[in-house]
Parts: sequence; C-alpha cells; structure tokens
Amino acid sequence: MRHPVFIPLFATLIALSACDRSGEADLEQALRDINVVDETNLNDVMLTVGDPDEAVNYFANANANDPGRIDLQRGLALSLIRARRVTEAVVAWQTVTAHPDASDNDRLNLADAYIRGNLWDDAAATLNTIPPTFETFERYRLEAMVADSRQQWDKADSFYETAVGLTTRPAPVYNNWGFSKLTRGDYTAAERLFSDALRFNPAMFTAKNNLVLARGAQRNYALPVVTMTQVERAQLLHTMALTAIKQNDVTIGKSLLNDAINTHPQYFDAAVRALEALENNAVN
Repeated sequence: MRHPVFIPLFATLIALSACDRSGEADLEQALRDINVVDETNLNDVMLTVGDPDEAVNYFANANANDPGRIDLQRGLALSLIRARRVTEAVVAWQTVTAHPDASDNDRLNLADAYIRGNLWDDAAATLNTIPPTFETFERYRLEAMVADSRQQWDKADSFYETAVGLTTRPAPVYNNWGFSKLTRGDYTAAERLFSDALRFNPAMFTAKNNLVLARGAQRNYALPVVTMTQVERAQLLHTMALTAIKQNDVTIGKSLLNDAINTHPQYFDAAVRALEALENNAVN
C-alpha cells in the first residue's frame, strides 16, 4: 500500500539530483567562459601595452601549458617581433604557418619576419604562396620592399602606389618609397615623397632626416620648412653637414656643424667630434 507513495518520491529525488548536476555543469561552463574572456583580455594586454620580453615569457609558458593553440602561437610570434628577437620570431611564425588553421595573414607575418631578418628570398617565396586575390595594404607593402631588394623598380613603384591607396596612414609607405628613390639617385622624386610622408605625419623624424639627405644630395643645403624641435633642428643640421662634406663642400659642412653645435640645447658630441676631425685634417 505504501509503494505508490515511495516510487513518485524516489523519482522526484532523482529529478532533483539531475537538476543539481545540470546546474553544476552550467556553472562550470560559465566559469570556463569567464576564464576565456579573462585570458583573451590578458593576451591583448600582453600584445599591446605589456613589456615585450615579459610578453614573450607569458606566451612561451602559455604555449607550454596548452600546446597546439594557434592563438597562443601567434601571441608568441608577435611578442618576439615586438622584442626585436627576429631569429626566434621567424621560427615562431614558421610554427604558426604550419598549423592547420593558419591564415594568409599569418603567412604575411612570416614574410615580414623574413624581411626583418634580411632573408629576402624566403620572404619572396612566402609571398608567392599567398593567392593574388588576397589584396591588403600589408601584402603590397611587403611586395614593394621585396621588389626594391631585387632592384625591380617598376614593380616596386606599382606596389608602393597600391599600398598608399589602401591605408589611411601612408606616411611610413611614402618614407620607404622615398628611400627607394633616394637609393636609385632620383633625388627630386625622393624629396617629394618624403614631403608627402611629413604631410601625413609631421612628427616623423626619419622622414625629416631623409628629406635633408635628398636635398643635400642636390647640393641644396637649406633646411626644409617643416615642424621641428630645437634638438631635431640640430640633428638635421648635423645630417646636412655630413652630406655636404661627403660631396667635398667642406667649408659649407663646417659652417653647418657649427650651427648644429650652437643650436643644440645640450652638448652635441657627434657634431663636435666631426668638426674637430675636419679641423685636425686641415692642420695635418
């Protein structure tokens, strides 16, 4: 007579137990999701604002604890690039590109690492594995640099022009393109491209220095009208002076060195040593 009461009660206990287990599973899944979010945020921090060497250690340990995850492999490779450990970065990017989930962007990063390591043929071979339909700013920027290394000037110009049209921040591309023109001896074009770089990024000192080199190569020893600090002005005068001296315009070079020394707010050791060397040679 008691069985009809017992069976439903037993069934209820089983159902409650099942609900408890389901709740625990949901909780565990939620905790895992939170951990993934936390880890993702930490990964982003390590790749952007963290110390590069600390980031390398973080991702190296993460890879050791959870091997095979391409996001951690990418993190290590990117951190090695940030830390300027190029040889190790090449190996890391090779590992990433060997992963089944590797993308064309990963292959671009490998090509970039090869270029940083002066491995131009490897960079070219890697770029050739990427379909021509994959058209990005980074792809054309790297293609231009490889073409430059092979003195394929028409190709380089075409790739630089395309890259400029694919970014809202073309200053570094204009600067690289200008330096390419500078090495070819096309100083007028180089001057124009360095000016374009400064139009998009007036604070880019490398472009300012290259612009001075291009003007000096044409024996135009007047500093360009660009925004510059007092220290930058002294450094640019120093660059212009060395350019003049290299072209045997020694008197002009000495005058520019004196201007550089007088302009610099502190003791300008490099300019002082250059001027002393000139004067010692003149005495000898």
